[in-house]
Amino acid sequence: MSFSPEELLRYSRHTLLPEFGIKGQAALQAGRVLIVGTGGLGSPAALYLAAAGVGTIGLVDFDTVDETNLQRQVLYGTADVGRLKVDVAASRLREANPHIAIEEHHGALDASNALRLISGYDVVLDGTDNFSTRFLVNDACVMAKRPNVYGSVFRFEGQVAVFATPGGPCYRCLHPEPPPAGLIPNCAEAGVLGVLPGVIGTIQATEVIKVLTGIGEPLIGRLLLYDALRMRVRQIALPRDPACPMCGDAPTIRELVAYDPIVCDVDPGSDHLRQGYGGPPKLQAKAEDPGLQKEPMEPRGFSPGVGDVHEDDMTVDELDQWRREAHPHLLIDVREPSEHATSRIDGARLIPLRQLQSHVKSLPKDRPIVVHCAVGGRSAVAVAMLKVQGFDARNLSGGIKAWLKAGLT
Repeated sequence: MSFSPEELLRYSRHTLLPEFGIKGQAALQAGRVLIVGTGGLGSPAALYLAAAGVGTIGLVDFDTVDETNLQRQVLYGTADVGRLKVDVAASRLREANPHIAIEEHHGALDASNALRLISGYDVVLDGTDNFSTRFLVNDACVMAKRPNVYGSVFRFEGQVAVFATPGGPCYRCLHPEPPPAGLIPNCAEAGVLGVLPGVIGTIQATEVIKVLTGIGEPLIGRLLLYDALRMRVRQIALPRDPACPMCGDAPTIRELVAYDPIVCDVDPGSDHLRQGYGGPPKLQAKAEDPGLQKEPMEPRGFSPGVGDVHEDDMTVDELDQWRREAHPHLLIDVREPSEHATSRIDGARLIPLRQLQSHVKSLPKDRPIVVHCAVGGRSAVAVAMLKVQGFDARNLSGGIKAWLKAGLT
């Protein structure tokens, strides 16, 4: 591969590295990387891969920029709210490095296009935030024989691994099947530290560079665990599972499985959550060297704030009593319309959390406002927003799941 004088200057800090040199930079220039999801993980990864000089970067996303993204998705700014993420991301990356090619793939990755898209690239970076797409990416990567650089984040913790390489494990060696609906909360419910996706996404970009150039030791057969609160980085061995339904000795999955999108809401007191889904249920880690731990990070429940009772909380029994006694109040549901369509509390006014601020002027201050979501995470945010603006706001503890569990109507 040939480089222009401008490119040689731009990449000079790479080519000065003896382990990297012109050969490594040429490998990046020839490389094709598909980034699935341009959100919290995809944003920092895409920026660093573009800056590094990866020759072709493909972007897959169907979503638009939302104001809640701006706390962590560094490709976007306030003026981008409402725009398609792929459009904004492509523009930013071309500005960051005009010497590379950006390929835009608008729409969701699904069973009809995953194998075709992934087969057109050398490496896939999984920046998805849901299990249905994560399994789809994994399976297509195994079928297409393309390395899958996986990353995930939850609250203050993250994971990174390289899957679907010859002789190495795939994501199903870690989790053979998606978790049951309702087991794992998403960022909207549980929250995520804004810098965490930046750390994990940057590690993913590092692994992509190592895979493309052949330098170093990629995270193949190892799962890296990052704990931001305790600033601890650990690894556990993750060998290929011979019984894996996807990459094992006798695979049973022969075609892509289109899992239904999982609604990730969860009871904050759930034992399932406290046991965690971040670690493999049947993983047998091997302490092959001092850097490999015998156990994954200790599972912990929610930190104070989600699921705990506070002075602004109202129990479902208290709300039921208010309703039976016709106590003046306004009940607001801050979930998404798709969630509201499947279950609702009679009389609740639907205002998705992302739209709440634009409806503030229409809300009453002469009576209490009770806010609910699925389990209490988004509604706690809504209550905080309303209280600072002078509203008497209460959070329905446990959300609609607690309401339905109590058999209330």
